[in-house]
Amino acid sequence: MNDELQRKIERFFSGSPFAVAGASTDREKYGNKVLRCYMQHGHEVFPINPRAEEVEGLKAWPDLASIPVRVHGVSIVTPPRITREVVDEALRLGIRNLWMQPGAEDDEAIARAEQAGANVIARGPCLLVALGFHDD
Repeated sequence: MNDELQRKIERFFSGSPFAVAGASTDREKYGNKVLRCYMQHGHEVFPINPRAEEVEGLKAWPDLASIPVRVHGVSIVTPPRITREVVDEALRLGIRNLWMQPGAEDDEAIARAEQAGANVIARGPCLLVALGFHDD
């Protein structure tokens, strides 16, 4: 891992709490594994899933704006067309730490976020690799 990427990851984890956009109720999907990874490492995390009441025992929120506290960072595990919407909402809310998980990256969203001065992790490692995940 290069130094710049390491700095971006350290900046991402320099605050709390976090949200997972695309949190899934299906334990086989990455949107669920990323959420559980945060939980395994003791991070406060909010699942974003407009079609679920809860994910892994946590209340699910329909979008970032619904979360009752300010989120420090968002892991994005959505199709690229949804990633654009998540990034736009995050930027409107002042969230400046965005980690697009592999497969969620969108060139337009990356460019907009970087232009807004956000700390963007994209085309890099998955959070599961960076933090370490044990599928239970």
